[in-house]
Amino acid sequence: MGNRVVITGLGVVAPNGVNLANFTHSIKNGISGIKYNKQLAALNFSCQISGEPALTQAHISQYFSELELKNLNSSGIVYGVIAGLDAWKDAGLEIPINEPDWENGTIFGTGTSGLEKFKAGAEMIDQGQVRKIGSGTVVQTMASGISAFLSGKLGLGNQVTTNSSACTTGTESVLMAYERIKNGQATIMLAGSTSDSGPYIWGGFDAIRVCTYKHNSDPEKGSRPMSATASGFVPSAGAGALILESLENAIKRGAKIYAEVLGGNINSGGQLGLGSMTAPNPIAVQRCITRAMANAGIKPEAIDAINGHLTATSKDTMEIENWAIALNRFGKDFPFINTIKSMIGHSLSATGSIECVASVLQLKEGFIFPNINCEDLHPEIEKIITKKSIPTTLIHTPITILAKANFGFGDVNACIILKKYNSE
Repeated sequence: MGNRVVITGLGVVAPNGVNLANFTHSIKNGISGIKYNKQLAALNFSCQISGEPALTQAHISQYFSELELKNLNSSGIVYGVIAGLDAWKDAGLEIPINEPDWENGTIFGTGTSGLEKFKAGAEMIDQGQVRKIGSGTVVQTMASGISAFLSGKLGLGNQVTTNSSACTTGTESVLMAYERIKNGQATIMLAGSTSDSGPYIWGGFDAIRVCTYKHNSDPEKGSRPMSATASGFVPSAGAGALILESLENAIKRGAKIYAEVLGGNINSGGQLGLGSMTAPNPIAVQRCITRAMANAGIKPEAIDAINGHLTATSKDTMEIENWAIALNRFGKDFPFINTIKSMIGHSLSATGSIECVASVLQLKEGFIFPNINCEDLHPEIEKIITKKSIPTTLIHTPITILAKANFGFGDVNACIILKKYNSE
């Protein structure tokens, strides 16, 4: 059976909250972090709104040395380090001084890293000034820069790596960390993901017209998952981080326990059937969900809530249908479902980890956060499930089991099953 795995620490840097307390307050109260973006407007983007964490230089300086900050311009590394160190602190963990902790590691994902740094370096190289690009270029532009930064700050001696699987990255990182602890290869793992912000990250999505352009004058109304008036996603950025730990070790050190990871599944639709680079293969999505439940040892009726992917695109109806088929629960029998994207937009490679943090908070504190901008539920969704399953106001209710999933570019899927921890 292997070790039982629990979550003992959380960290988050999101457009609507850059620490756990503010983030929790925001998601409970439906507070949006989406704002008008003058830079996108000046660059002639169709979508001129975005979600970016509101970090001050004073806040950032608490996590980096003066030397590190001197040429640091990778927003993804900044977000990820802050979220990761906050999660470590929240778990009450120490940082080794003389020798790495061989039992602790990190799997911290990203999509890209340091495009601003890469652009500046490329311009210097084109000008024949290669020696002036600076020593920080390599670590900021390599994808594994985020896990390398975290490893150095936390003295990690176990596996240190960065995964990258589009929108599934964050949830995948948690499942990979879970497997490592379950199999006895590590005691504690920092899992999470991050995403850079800015036009170089978001431009490609604007170009293929998957971002909304209809709410530039009303930013907070722009992200509308499951809505009849949804017109595309709002690009955003940030990071989420979770400390996973063997239950035995958590109990031994008296750690607070947020939730237990029961299991999950990761798969691909192979871009066959209805699947493509940008569209999910529904058979693969359904299989991912059913295999996740089987791996976790639960029945569909045990699921109290779902935290979906739900991007405010035309695929939202298909996702609801996939959940209903996989669970064989339709109409009034369907569990609660929500998505934080209505408040923070789509943070790409960071989305899964930020959403995992939100999911764990719901389990721990017993609430369902509201789906904002969804008062006009899409009529095709209403044919599958009832409005009761998609709350638009905060609901206080005990949750025992929550299913969280993400479905990403390249036809890749990840689903994790989380349970409220019971010491009995």
